[in-house]
Amino acid sequence: MKVVVIGGTGLIGSKLVAKLEEHGHEAVPAAPNTGVNTLTGEGLAEVLEGADVVVDVSNSPSFEKDAVMEFFRTSTTNLLKAEADAGVTHHVALSVVGTERLPDSDYFRAKVAQENLIKESGIPYTIVHATQFFEFMNGIAASSTDGDTVRLAPVKIQPIAADEVAAAVGSAAIGAPVDGVVEVAGPEAFRLDELLRDTLAAQNDPRTVVTDPHAPYFGAELQETTLLPGPDAHIAETRFADWLARQQ
Repeated sequence: MKVVVIGGTGLIGSKLVAKLEEHGHEAVPAAPNTGVNTLTGEGLAEVLEGADVVVDVSNSPSFEKDAVMEFFRTSTTNLLKAEADAGVTHHVALSVVGTERLPDSDYFRAKVAQENLIKESGIPYTIVHATQFFEFMNGIAASSTDGDTVRLAPVKIQPIAADEVAAAVGSAAIGAPVDGVVEVAGPEAFRLDELLRDTLAAQNDPRTVVTDPHAPYFGAELQETTLLPGPDAHIAETRFADWLARQQ
């Protein structure tokens, strides 16, 4: 099976390519640094020739309101058109648990736009909703930092290792399209503020984490369960403490 991985040189994409190759599939990483640009369309027709499945794990380089919407709309539109022309029979996209519950966030509005384009394309699809990656905890802290203070809401979060996100996306890619959403999450729920406080302490980061129920999360105020998966989510095995210990 030929699987083209858009964003195939990034964190999830590189892991996904390796996992697919381990299982005997032809996995082709596609990204600007491999000559494929979904924003301009450059290289799309060539890389999709003979492809059975396309997996999109790309992400916007900017979370600014207009830039992130432009990225997901233009990139997804170009990609889906090229897939239709090439006869691709399964489109898989990685998105985020809780996306539809965060309309105040510029980033998550753009992800909803991306998902709607996929659903309306007529190409059989699977959308994988993952909770936040363990590897993204420092990014969350950075987005919530003012000076030496990190303001975070005391809401629930159930993060997952990037390796297991890649495994879930890979399983979706080699399986039949579900024409819907599947969820994947880590095995433990934490309070966001407490998790980041412990993470920064383990990294000897001097910033202070302040609990603030109204602290925005990428532009949106969170409710207690906004970031939690539903009851049918696939639950991964790696625990955060074990992952964090390996990073040290």
